[in-house]
Amino acid sequence: MKQAVSTLFLVVILALACNDSNPYRQGGNLYRMHCESCHLANGQGLGQLIPPLAGSDYLVKHREEVACVIRYGMEGPVTVNDTLYNSVMAGIPELSDVQINNIINYINHAWGNDYGASNAREVSAQLKRCPSQ
Repeated sequence: MKQAVSTLFLVVILALACNDSNPYRQGGNLYRMHCESCHLANGQGLGQLIPPLAGSDYLVKHREEVACVIRYGMEGPVTVNDTLYNSVMAGIPELSDVQINNIINYINHAWGNDYGASNAREVSAQLKRCPSQ
Protein backbone atom coordinates (compact mmCIF):
# COMPACT_ATOMS: atom_id res chain seq x y z
CA MET A 1 0.00 0.00 0.00
CA LYS A 2 2.80 2.39 0.95
CA GLN A 3 4.54 1.76 -2.39
CA ALA A 4 1.29 2.34 -4.30
CA VAL A 5 0.81 5.71 -2.58
CA SER A 6 4.42 6.69 -3.34
CA THR A 7 4.00 5.67 -6.97
CA LEU A 8 0.73 7.61 -7.26
CA PHE A 9 2.39 10.67 -5.71
CA LEU A 10 5.25 10.46 -8.21
CA VAL A 11 2.82 10.10 -11.14
CA VAL A 12 0.88 13.19 -10.00
CA ILE A 13 4.09 15.23 -9.64
CA LEU A 14 5.28 14.19 -13.11
CA ALA A 15 1.87 14.96 -14.63
CA LEU A 16 1.91 18.43 -13.10
CA ALA A 17 5.44 19.03 -14.36
CA CYS A 18 4.51 17.95 -17.88
CA ASN A 19 1.32 20.05 -17.88
CA ASP A 20 3.26 23.33 -17.75
CA SER A 21 0.95 26.26 -18.37
CA ASN A 22 3.92 28.44 -19.37
CA PRO A 23 5.54 27.11 -22.55
CA TYR A 24 8.13 29.91 -22.38
CA ARG A 25 9.44 29.09 -18.91
CA GLN A 26 12.99 28.24 -20.01
CA GLY A 27 13.17 31.40 -22.11
CA GLY A 28 11.93 33.39 -19.13
CA ASN A 29 14.60 31.87 -16.90
CA LEU A 30 17.28 32.65 -19.48
CA TYR A 31 15.92 36.19 -19.89
CA ARG A 32 16.11 36.76 -16.13
CA MET A 33 19.67 35.44 -16.05
CA HIS A 34 21.08 37.25 -19.10
CA CYS A 35 18.82 40.14 -20.12
CA GLU A 36 16.79 41.44 -17.21
CA SER A 37 19.57 43.49 -15.61
CA CYS A 38 19.44 45.89 -18.59
CA HIS A 39 15.98 45.46 -20.14
CA LEU A 40 14.33 45.05 -16.70
CA ALA A 41 11.76 42.55 -15.46
CA ASN A 42 8.93 44.41 -17.18
CA GLY A 43 10.80 44.67 -20.50
CA GLN A 44 10.63 48.48 -20.42
CA GLY A 45 14.38 49.06 -20.77
CA LEU A 46 16.19 51.86 -18.99
CA GLY A 47 15.03 55.30 -20.06
CA GLN A 48 17.10 56.72 -22.92
CA LEU A 49 19.92 54.20 -22.31
CA ILE A 50 18.46 50.74 -22.94
CA PRO A 51 15.59 50.19 -25.40
CA PRO A 52 12.40 48.44 -24.36
CA LEU A 53 11.45 44.96 -25.47
CA ALA A 54 7.85 45.32 -24.30
CA GLY A 55 5.86 46.72 -27.21
CA SER A 56 9.05 47.01 -29.26
CA ASP A 57 8.60 47.71 -32.96
CA TYR A 58 12.25 46.67 -33.44
CA LEU A 59 11.40 43.05 -32.61
CA VAL A 60 8.80 43.05 -35.38
CA LYS A 61 10.76 44.98 -38.01
CA HIS A 62 14.05 43.14 -37.45
CA ARG A 63 12.83 39.62 -36.71
CA GLU A 64 15.62 38.06 -38.81
CA GLU A 65 18.33 39.92 -36.84
CA VAL A 66 17.26 39.34 -33.24
CA ALA A 67 19.14 36.04 -32.87
CA CYS A 68 22.34 37.70 -34.11
CA VAL A 69 21.88 40.58 -31.67
CA ILE A 70 21.48 38.17 -28.76
CA ARG A 71 24.53 36.11 -29.70
CA TYR A 72 26.90 38.86 -30.89
CA GLY A 73 25.47 42.03 -29.37
CA MET A 74 25.28 45.35 -31.15
CA GLU A 75 26.58 48.86 -30.95
CA GLY A 76 25.74 52.07 -32.66
CA PRO A 77 22.46 53.85 -33.10
CA VAL A 78 19.18 51.93 -33.16
CA THR A 79 15.66 53.32 -33.23
CA VAL A 80 12.98 51.60 -31.16
CA ASN A 81 9.46 53.01 -31.00
CA ASP A 82 10.64 56.28 -32.55
CA THR A 83 13.35 56.78 -29.90
CA LEU A 84 17.03 56.74 -30.83
CA TYR A 85 19.35 54.67 -28.61
CA ASN A 86 23.11 54.63 -28.95
CA SER A 87 24.53 52.25 -26.39
CA VAL A 88 26.44 48.99 -26.58
CA MET A 89 24.68 45.70 -26.00
CA ALA A 90 27.02 42.87 -25.11
CA GLY A 91 26.42 39.59 -26.88
CA ILE A 92 25.95 36.27 -25.14
CA PRO A 93 28.00 33.89 -27.31
CA GLU A 94 27.82 31.01 -24.82
CA LEU A 95 24.10 30.50 -25.44
CA SER A 96 23.12 27.62 -27.71
CA ASP A 97 20.86 28.14 -30.71
CA VAL A 98 18.03 26.50 -28.77
CA GLN A 99 18.54 28.80 -25.78
CA ILE A 100 18.50 31.85 -28.05
CA ASN A 101 15.30 30.56 -29.63
CA ASN A 102 13.77 30.16 -26.17
CA ILE A 103 14.67 33.74 -25.23
CA ILE A 104 13.20 35.05 -28.50
CA ASN A 105 9.96 33.15 -27.93
CA TYR A 106 9.78 34.46 -24.38
CA ILE A 107 10.24 38.12 -25.34
CA ASN A 108 7.87 37.69 -28.30
CA HIS A 109 5.12 36.67 -25.87
CA ALA A 110 5.94 38.53 -22.64
CA TRP A 111 4.51 41.88 -21.47
CA GLY A 112 1.58 41.74 -23.89
CA ASN A 113 3.79 41.19 -26.95
CA ASP A 114 2.21 38.96 -29.58
CA TYR A 115 4.98 38.64 -32.15
CA GLY A 116 4.67 34.98 -33.07
CA ALA A 117 6.92 32.04 -32.42
CA SER A 118 10.20 31.00 -33.91
CA ASN A 119 11.77 27.57 -33.91
CA ALA A 120 15.32 26.43 -33.32
CA ARG A 121 15.83 25.57 -37.00
CA GLU A 122 14.96 29.14 -38.05
CA VAL A 123 17.23 30.60 -35.38
CA SER A 124 20.15 28.35 -36.41
CA ALA A 125 19.72 29.48 -40.03
CA GLN A 126 19.59 33.14 -38.95
CA LEU A 127 22.75 32.74 -36.88
CA LYS A 128 24.61 31.31 -39.89
CA ARG A 129 23.77 34.50 -41.78
CA CYS A 130 24.97 36.91 -39.08
CA PRO A 131 27.45 39.50 -40.30
CA SER A 132 31.06 38.66 -39.45
CA GLN A 133 31.83 39.40 -35.85
